[in-house]
Amino acid sequence: MPRSGMDNSGLDVKAVKIKLLFFGSLAESMGQREIEVVLIKGTTINQLLDRFQLSDIVNNGVKVAVNGEILQNHDEILVDSSEVAFLPPFSGG
Repeated sequence: MPRSGMDNSGLDVKAVKIKLLFFGSLAESMGQREIEVVLIKGTTINQLLDRFQLSDIVNNGVKVAVNGEILQNHDEILVDSSEVAFLPPFSGG
């Protein structure tokens, strides 16, 4: 069984791969619905938002969900294989 921070080979893992998911008008403006990215281990949601210049859209009402759970705390550290979804505000009735 691997120790924390180790992969199955016993090597220290220094990166994590995550998937960014965009919905609705965000998918159109980004030009794609899904992007896989590699981040440095220990990267927070806020750091992800800054790196990909997504802070403005989040500040304008877009919600961030990690692995299906909408989060208010963007200081949470992302782990390997996380799915980060960007959900535009819903309208209609």
